[in-house]
Amino acid sequence: QVQLVESGGGLVQTGGSLRLSCVTSGSTFSIHDGGWYRQAPGKQRELVASISNDGRTNYTDSVKGRFTISRGNAKNSIDLQLNNLKPEDTAVYYCKANVIIFGLRYDQWGQGTQVTVSS
Repeated sequence: QVQLVESGGGLVQTGGSLRLSCVTSGSTFSIHDGGWYRQAPGKQRELVASISNDGRTNYTDSVKGRFTISRGNAKNSIDLQLNNLKPEDTAVYYCKANVIIFGLRYDQWGQGTQVTVSS
């Protein structure tokens, strides 16, 4: 079974940076498109950033100019660079990707990674 493995979360101070990575469990499985979501305590999960197969990106207003989503050269990863972090960015961040598995496409979720920003 293909999995999305996330890494890169942690605790940072306001203004700090983190880089989140989401990689398929097998290097032969590529990502067609995907995005990063986050869920803060007591709130609904929201889409933070997305990237299409041809590289077009979209961001929610609150992170524009601070976060950057990108795909790895091997097309089996989606990264999220988080700069100028604020306490309101504190949440569990989830990767969701449309993964190509033997010619078919399946939506997959990562396990989530905690990002905590201290004031």
